[in-house]
Order: sequence, then C-alpha cells, then structure tokens
Amino acid sequence: MSDDETIARLLADADTWAVVGWSPRPGRASGSVARFLHDHGKRVLPVNPDFVGQASGLDAPVVASLADLGEPVDVVDVFRRSEFAGAVVDEAVAIGAGAVWMQLGVIDADAAERARAAGLDVVMDRCPAIEWRHHAA
Repeated sequence: MSDDETIARLLADADTWAVVGWSPRPGRASGSVARFLHDHGKRVLPVNPDFVGQASGLDAPVVASLADLGEPVDVVDVFRRSEFAGAVVDEAVAIGAGAVWMQLGVIDADAAERARAAGLDVVMDRCPAIEWRHHAA
C-alpha cells in the first residue's frame, strides 16, 4: 500500500489518536494538530509526562505514557524529536496500536521498520492536518 493510500485510510477510518508530546503551550504544533483532529471528529488522547492530569480540552486528561491510556488506540501521533521516536514506536507496538504517525521532521527508519514488522501502519515525516485537505473525505 502506498503512503498516500495509508494516509487516506487512516484519516478516514482511524477514530482514536494518541498524541505523544502534546503541549498546551500556545504555538506548539502538537496542541494545534491535536485540536484539528478533535475538531474533525477524532477522539484525541494527549500524552506527555510533563503535563499529567491537566485538562486538555480534548477527549481525556493528559497521561504520562501510552500504557497509561487504558483504551485501544488506532494511531499514535509522534511529536517527539527523531532520537526519541523509536521508544514511542516501541510503546505503540506494545499497546497494540494500529498505526504510528511520525510528524514532520520526525524520521526514524529503524523504528518504522520495527512497527511495520509488528503489523502497524506507518506514516513518517508528514502531518495529518496538512494531509487532511488532500486525503480526507
């Protein structure tokens, strides 16, 4: 399946998105993309150990890790620097997520391969808010 096909399918069909690296700070892409997804009908679960328990204005309070979510996740959206993306991808595999989406500038080919080998869909170096206008119905 091509990247464009994977992107279109995830944007259309994936309902629950965990945003790892979510921030309430104004101007942070993680917060604005999470809000965009939420406003477009996705269930958004914020993950960031620095803001645990804070009200996010999304679908759940902020948790420290993917393991703390306690519910199935369709897509893990990674807003962490590339050198930390592999650990997030490994957590996504461990919780049985359906896909990992590494944001613009987040590139880890080894982690992407581990995710694919575990059966997850992978999108790398792309942004769902940007892709929405090209792929979402």
